[in-house]
Amino acid sequence: VQLQASGGGWVQAGGFLRLSCAASGHTFSNYVMAWFRQAPGKERKFVARILRIPGTTYVADSVKGRFAVYRDNTKNINYLQMNNLKPEDAAVYYCAVSSKVLPTKEDQYDYWGQGTLVTVSS
Repeated sequence: VQLQASGGGWVQAGGFLRLSCAASGHTFSNYVMAWFRQAPGKERKFVARILRIPGTTYVADSVKGRFAVYRDNTKNINYLQMNNLKPEDAAVYYCAVSSKVLPTKEDQYDYWGQGTLVTVSS
């Protein structure tokens, strides 16, 4: 099982990026897919998740109204659309999947991607 995160890069404040998380080795249509991020010197934090039922999403308050998460189960891919990026959004972004119905902790996620770096300049 492998999760491959991509789409990170450098962007100016106010810009946008779309991250992708491609899953292989398993079909994750029945899994919760999520994104976390970790800024330098800080703990990893939850960003967004999308539940098994298509369209059921949840995003952290810090990114609400700017970030959206969606999935394409036919391609086993999860996306994080990030708009109006701010310098405080700069971090390594990780995708993860969970077999739990509603995971609430990091240790409830079964698989993790390697991370993709997002840099936002002011």
